[in-house]
Amino acid sequence: MTDTEYMKIALELAKKGCGFVNPNPMVGAVIVKGDEMIGMGYHEKYGNLHAERNAILSCKKSPKGATLYVTLEPCCHYGKTPPCTEAIIESGISKVVIGSSDPNPLVQGQGVNILRNNGIKVIENVLKEECDEINKVFFHYIKTKTPYVVMKYAMTIDGKIATYTGKSKWVTGEEARQNVHKDRHKYSAIMVGVGTVLADNPMLNCRIEECKNPIRIICDTNLRTPINSNIVESSKEIQTIIATCCEDENKRNWYIDAGCKLLTLSKKDNHIDLNELMKHLGEENIDSILLEGGGALNWSALNSGIVNEVQTYIAPKIFGGIDSRSPVAGIGVENPQDSFYLKNKSIRQIGEDILIESEVIQRCLQE
Repeated sequence: MTDTEYMKIALELAKKGCGFVNPNPMVGAVIVKGDEMIGMGYHEKYGNLHAERNAILSCKKSPKGATLYVTLEPCCHYGKTPPCTEAIIESGISKVVIGSSDPNPLVQGQGVNILRNNGIKVIENVLKEECDEINKVFFHYIKTKTPYVVMKYAMTIDGKIATYTGKSKWVTGEEARQNVHKDRHKYSAIMVGVGTVLADNPMLNCRIEECKNPIRIICDTNLRTPINSNIVESSKEIQTIIATCCEDENKRNWYIDAGCKLLTLSKKDNHIDLNELMKHLGEENIDSILLEGGGALNWSALNSGIVNEVQTYIAPKIFGGIDSRSPVAGIGVENPQDSFYLKNKSIRQIGEDILIESEVIQRCLQE
């Protein structure tokens, strides 16, 4: 087998950590001696051993003289676990093949240098594009210290997310909705506006067995979330953050007593400052957000520049109606050249629906 083929196996192992390792990266590792895979492992859970150490521990024979294939540059610093470079050197591995470089300032090429200085041959950038892709969230978070935001909405083929009566169950089919729950597991948090809570009284949980619930974030400028809502009543079981500008202590205490955490933020354009919110959430180790807001929050998020990616589910239906709701509301742009530009990453069919995943081209880059 070739280096590329072994790295593909390491990539598949890495993906098993999806949703469980945040805010750490997904990493997979394979150890090969001769033509035999003698060990493999992946980063299974935040705080647990890294992929390289798991692979070394799994070896069915001595790894001395073997080759390690790993999707991300081995760490060289002490964190939740000791450095992986240390374990690699002690194991006697003689060659390391790496997919992605680690942009973490604590690593950033130092891992490679330490291995080479200890006589280990290092080959870099094998399947780099694929290895980078699985950790786009980690790369964004480690560089900016703010969450990677994915704005998701489901609309009919005529661009409506609800009928003129406000009803939206269901725009898409079962397969598409199941895919959304996979993403609720994948990303650290889910964020909506208080309007969604008032209209739908959602749970915002993940309804897939053996998967985790995302942290729930409610953007509620004036604290209008009902105390008897599903969100508040389950806040002791599922971590819930309410971002608000309200400073009324009596009102705030209702939510705190119920188990919610309140973040008090500045007001901008008559609602919470979303950029300030992102900074606070980054400090809470929240590396990624699935934004399932309504039109108002979606507009504010785009306008504030916090959205990195857009997921558009399109159903083969037509609602019609001038008063039917659209995925992005607000005042809108004045001129076509002021649009928020997207670059399509993928288009695929999920059941009867289509999912378009697009990167947001930030305005500064357009200019």
